[in-house]
Amino acid sequence: MKAGLIRLFFHDCFIRGCDASILLDPTSDNPQPEKLGIPNFPSMRGYEVIDAAKAELEATCPGKVSCADIVAFAARDATFFLSGGDISFDMPAGRYDGNVSLAGETLPNLPPPFAGLQQLVKMFADKGLDSFDMVTLSGAHSVGRSHCSSFSWDRLPPSTTSDIDPAFAGELVANCSSATNAGGDNTVAQDDKTPDVMDNEYYQNVLDHRVLFTSDAALITSTMDMTTYLVRVYAIFPWLWQQKFAEAMVKMGRIEIKTAATGEIRKTCRVVNSRQ
Repeated sequence: MKAGLIRLFFHDCFIRGCDASILLDPTSDNPQPEKLGIPNFPSMRGYEVIDAAKAELEATCPGKVSCADIVAFAARDATFFLSGGDISFDMPAGRYDGNVSLAGETLPNLPPPFAGLQQLVKMFADKGLDSFDMVTLSGAHSVGRSHCSSFSWDRLPPSTTSDIDPAFAGELVANCSSATNAGGDNTVAQDDKTPDVMDNEYYQNVLDHRVLFTSDAALITSTMDMTTYLVRVYAIFPWLWQQKFAEAMVKMGRIEIKTAATGEIRKTCRVVNSRQ
């Protein structure tokens, strides 16, 4: 579940800021919240982990810790454990929970797997994050799994525009076509070398053209661009990426945070207080 918790944090912060809006369940007033948006459903995981943490906190210190902070803390801890303790940082607290959650805002705000470099740069810039942050945070693709439907149509044969390594493409075709998933949409590791370790292997995979998404490959589409240079640096110096990833996670955690004037501290994470 750890990789899913990091993804949960990212998807929460990119829509209305880090306000736990992704946790809200559908209601009669709002049948289509963020969690039912195409980028989040049915692939998003980790809701039950946040619920369990919230229940313990409410029993001990009710009304003190927001769901938004719990999501941020869970991502911090997941990063620590996935990296074997190599990425350790303090995550500031004080966020409040939002009360608006709309599935229609997911696609316009979340970078798609088929995004090119300029689209990625703009979508991160819209959230106050620069190109350095974008390349650094992309390293989270060192862990987790992806559904084949997220990349097969534009990255695998018969696509003629993909720069993916042919041998790697062949492995993916075999894995994606095997009957291991009753639903017909298999999952594969995002990093086939160290799939359960959060490390800088991702950047070597980018250089070797062994990454799943167009948005991953886009980081080196311009040989003169800073993004390509940063990928090469991160591939060589794991400690540098670890340090910068920690800083970027904290920076992302500041996106459009709610205050007491604009948010609340929910009693349970799936429902706004006015409906409890």
